[in-house]
Amino acid sequence: MLLRGIREIKWCYFADSKYIIIFMKSEHDMTKGSITRHIIAYAIPMILGNILQLTYNAVDSIIISKYIGENALAAVSTSNPIMTIMILGASGVGMGASIIISRLYGAGQRDEVKKEFSTTLIFGVFFSLLVFILGFLCSGIILNSINTPADVFHEALVYLRIMFVGFLFTFQYNIMSNCLRGIGNSKSPVIFLGISCVINVCLDLLFVARLGMGVVGAGLATVIAEFISVILTVIYIFTRVPIFKLGSKEWVVDKPLLKKTVSFGFMTALQQAAQPIGKIFIQSAINAQGIVAMGAFNAVCRVDDFACIPAQSIGSGIMTGTAQNRGAGDYKRVNRTLRQGFIIGLFYFPLICSVTLLFRAPIAKALSPKDSALMVSMAVAALGVKAWVFSLATVVNAIQGHFRGMGKMNIVLISTILQIGLRALIVYMWVPSMGIVAEAYGTFIGWSAQTVFEYGLYFYLRRNYGKSDMKA
Repeated sequence: MLLRGIREIKWCYFADSKYIIIFMKSEHDMTKGSITRHIIAYAIPMILGNILQLTYNAVDSIIISKYIGENALAAVSTSNPIMTIMILGASGVGMGASIIISRLYGAGQRDEVKKEFSTTLIFGVFFSLLVFILGFLCSGIILNSINTPADVFHEALVYLRIMFVGFLFTFQYNIMSNCLRGIGNSKSPVIFLGISCVINVCLDLLFVARLGMGVVGAGLATVIAEFISVILTVIYIFTRVPIFKLGSKEWVVDKPLLKKTVSFGFMTALQQAAQPIGKIFIQSAINAQGIVAMGAFNAVCRVDDFACIPAQSIGSGIMTGTAQNRGAGDYKRVNRTLRQGFIIGLFYFPLICSVTLLFRAPIAKALSPKDSALMVSMAVAALGVKAWVFSLATVVNAIQGHFRGMGKMNIVLISTILQIGLRALIVYMWVPSMGIVAEAYGTFIGWSAQTVFEYGLYFYLRRNYGKSDMKA
């Protein structure tokens, strides 16, 4: 069945003696039917994809450190923050396009959906080419500006330049996968991501472990895998997604749509960048406490990354559902989408809280070196607090998904700056006396402030839904 196309996969089950079938089509109209099932069906593939990506990142680091040593790992690690910033730009533009496409799709404006898709693709080609040229030429200057050590500079330079080549493909994949999510298709991008990750690991083992190509092999493995993911996405879109099939006269750049896409993308990129920038300040405060605190905090962060994936994925489902229903002018369903997504998130919280509390000790031991009892105890203490804080992750991501879907990117940006700013301030004030557990309390206070700010605005603004249409 899978070989005949994703849109033919069926999920069947019995409920109230009625045989219900949900078809996983290339398009997913979230303006009709059960909101709960729509959000769950949208979120599950994203959860799997994000877990897969985190797992791949860990495996990639293990292969590099085992077969080419600490210097190569340091060279790759030095380049990663730079590429993270580039990817934030790509995902920002992609999310901007996704919101606009969702809105147009919900309104039934198929021709406008094609214009937005065409506009975003053409812009993406020229923008990624510009970034590639500037990045490739300025790689040395960039590495010098972040004080890259001399003994890893050459390897870091080679790897970073290869990554800028790969950015040409990363950007296009981000755009196309977000456009697919805009029409409710969150499954296909995950399949292509999974194929890409498997290819990347296999090529890492071939180029790095077998052929001894060092960081060049690691970089080439990533670029080839990214290229394949783009090719698979292009083939799928132009053969299986009718709404994105473009005729020769449909390749156009619509200036108003481009302006709105770039505006949404810029605000989203700023919001996404605020979080890692804030975490740099938090990390610096943790680093001042010594190697043991650094190791314990790293273990907590790994758990944090996995624990927040479902909340983030549910938030993405709320964003798409909200944008589609806003486009359809159904503001009652817009509010119901937030409410149902919120409830789904609350059902998830007891599970992640219980798992974290029950398994925090073995998890901390697994992520810590041998004979590091102090590191383990610090991580266990912090995870004991974080387990309860995870409830706020579902609450915050739900309302952020809503505001993104409504096009209120400025609210998301301001609230994120408020949240991460408070966290960083508390870490600097409390960590020296309390240890890394202070970061968990800081997360609780930051997310609480963000929750009060965003939900307060929501209840104030929703009175005008359908009147002012909450113009972005």
